[in-house]
Amino acid sequence: MAPPGVRLLQKVSSTRAFARVAPHFIPAMDRAVHRLTRGKVLLSAQMLPGVILTAQGAKSGLPRRTPLACMPEQGAGTWLLIGSNFGRPGHPAWTANLLARPDADINWKGEDIPVTARLLGSAEREEAWAAVLKFWPPYATYQTRVEREIRLFRLERR
Repeated sequence: MAPPGVRLLQKVSSTRAFARVAPHFIPAMDRAVHRLTRGKVLLSAQMLPGVILTAQGAKSGLPRRTPLACMPEQGAGTWLLIGSNFGRPGHPAWTANLLARPDADINWKGEDIPVTARLLGSAEREEAWAAVLKFWPPYATYQTRVEREIRLFRLERR
């Protein structure tokens, strides 16, 4: 069972109010603190593990830096990225970027790592989704709010 502070955080992050505010506040705060600490601190990683994803824009081809929660897959040396968009309609832009150009970079705990992203489907997605829900239960609430299937990507080192 999760500690009381984590349970409270999970409850708050499942609310519609959080979904309205968080997408505007959390990424901007993460980018600023990450830049100021030269990649050593990612504030949202105090709640969930996180990476800074640098992917080429699907349309522009320009590098796009996006702070994201992730689920490290222990022992595999891979990461799962969850395109929840905080339970809002529409896939987040970073997912379109990875679909168009799967080679990207992440900053994980201050280390820059070249990765290739792969969209998970069918049985592989089901297994990963079960692990994600165990890791952070609010993703189930996000999925109930949207008609689209939340995209899951596995990042593997290049």
